[in-house]
Amino acid sequence: MTDFVLDEFLPYQLAVLAERTSREFSALYRERFGISVAEWRVLAHLSQSGTVGVREIHARAAMDKSKVSRAAARLQAQGLIAKKTDPRDRRLVALSLTDRGRALVDQILPLARAYEAEVEARLGPARASALREALQALQKGGSQ
Repeated sequence: MTDFVLDEFLPYQLAVLAERTSREFSALYRERFGISVAEWRVLAHLSQSGTVGVREIHARAAMDKSKVSRAAARLQAQGLIAKKTDPRDRRLVALSLTDRGRALVDQILPLARAYEAEVEARLGPARASALREALQALQKGGSQ
């Protein structure tokens, strides 16, 4: 028998917590707006970055390129984003929010802020701040 305790293994704890947090938050917008986690992440990145490519969203959100591409295709079909292919390299696609997409993000952001406030309330201000600092340190030191 080993002294390894999975529930105390930090990478495992982070993965489980990330999944649970994502599932809790996604239940709020999936029910009301019918979008998936991947679709929300694409919309959120576009709302922050303007026009960006699939590669940039893939890198920043740590999502598979294929997941980003599929989410983008669904969002485009719903009229929430626009896609523009680079005429010099057809593999490069720029994504941007449409007016309809911006309106949807504007409806979801209050839910996001309320959920974040709920998480912060569970922790209290000092622990929430410490958690943010710890997460930033891990992100800066991690592999890309």
